Amino acid sequence: MIIKHLSLINYKNIREATLDFSPKMNCFIGHNGVGKTNLLDALYYLSFCHSAFNPIDSQLITHGEDFMVLEGLYTSDDGNDEEHIYCGMKRGQKKHFKRNKKEYKRLSEHIGLIPVIFVSPSDNSLVDGGSEQRRKLMDRVISQYDPSYMDALANNNKALQQRNALLKQDDPDTQLLDIWEREMASSGEILYHKRTDFIQRLEPLFQQIYSQLSGGHEQVSLRYVSHGQRGPLLDIIQRDRFKDLAVGYSLHGVHRDDLEMLIDGFQMKREGSQGQTKTFVIALKLAQFDFLRQTVSKTTPLLLLDDIFDKLDAKRVEQIISLVSSDRYGQIFITDTNREHLDRILAASQTDYRLFEVEDGEAKLL
Repeated sequence: MIIKHLSLINYKNIREATLDFSPKMNCFIGHNGVGKTNLLDALYYLSFCHSAFNPIDSQLITHGEDFMVLEGLYTSDDGNDEEHIYCGMKRGQKKHFKRNKKEYKRLSEHIGLIPVIFVSPSDNSLVDGGSEQRRKLMDRVISQYDPSYMDALANNNKALQQRNALLKQDDPDTQLLDIWEREMASSGEILYHKRTDFIQRLEPLFQQIYSQLSGGHEQVSLRYVSHGQRGPLLDIIQRDRFKDLAVGYSLHGVHRDDLEMLIDGFQMKREGSQGQTKTFVIALKLAQFDFLRQTVSKTTPLLLLDDIFDKLDAKRVEQIISLVSSDRYGQIFITDTNREHLDRILAASQTDYRLFEVEDGEAKLL
């Protein structure tokens, strides 16, 4: 997918902006805090119906304003199909999301239409943060190519919430517990198998890209960990019901899944340097891009790269520049405070590009 035109009103620190993009390379240069990341986040929002950083929509509206609007005009890779995506929201009211002027009944129907991979400094939490971050990584990618995954995830979350509410009661209804446990297990088995398949197919892509970025100096791997690996989920969930009643929440299920990230066989969060961690995360995200490109029919994901060169040595910077400048990627958006990095990318790519300078929430074409 390619975005030709983006319009923003009152989105974070951007009061108003209208931007026309290159179908290949788009770069934003400016100091920290001027709004470069907010422009990428607006693109992310139009794909996922929420911000990459803040789940509270009302906090995205510019201070002192009562509404926000995002609009994007997209074309398919072959240029034959056009999509107009609109999001508008007034403070204190629900948001309205429309595709070609027709409002969605369920926002989940939109997920996957415009696949996106967003690489940002906050991604280091994938390595050093809690397991929830790594589950979200799996959920975010799988939901973009498998609509049934979103339904299974919603059903599992609802069953988990209902069971946890019962577990907090002094004398819960055992029949209701049984019903929600069966739903947790049924939807959980679907999620477990889809996550297993995803990681098995993603890992070789990830290892290949990491080797290219690092010069083959380290070996990396991913290890999916789930209670589903111990046997039928229903048996595992019900086996410890008394323990769950004692603590008041569910100790077993796919909501406890994790993705171990390893370097030379050891945990990345304990053994990896800052540069290795950043390389690990970038390689993981670029592998997700390759994966989606192979699985989502007729469309190439947008690639959003936010300040990716910080804390990397010169050799790894060169490898990333060489990689993203190749023709394997479609439309790319890059932010940086260092004009030198962007100039080297543009010189290496020798393709159509647009360079924008961002200052105090305003972007102008250079």
